[in-house]
Amino acid sequence: MSDRLAELGETTDVVLVTFTDPENLETYSYGDDVAFPILTDPTRASYRAFGLGRGSVARVYGVKMMRRYVEIFRESGLAGLRKPTEDTLQLGGDFVVGPDGKLVYGFWGEGPDDRPSVDELVDAVRAAKQ
Repeated sequence: MSDRLAELGETTDVVLVTFTDPENLETYSYGDDVAFPILTDPTRASYRAFGLGRGSVARVYGVKMMRRYVEIFRESGLAGLRKPTEDTLQLGGDFVVGPDGKLVYGFWGEGPDDRPSVDELVDAVRAAKQ
């Protein structure tokens, strides 16, 4: 991902926002490829401000997610499966805010696996800079 971020230039700020409590942040596995700040919003004020709602149990725990749980179980057994400690129905999104502070791109996810492509996000950032 960092090679794609380099395409955006130094005037682009990327921030990941999560609703976890700050003390839980270190347990998140974002990998070594996260070269931007991670902010916590335990009250989910930013989620409400961007209109991010909650998903249905059927959508969040659908067939794709159940397949993933089976994969994890096969790879690691019960040790790989942890009980959720947070709201698993909270939906996420991806947003690009222009230099003037206005929202220029928004993607409101409908489930945990619903994300825009990196190309789509890069294109949105480029368009915002023009």
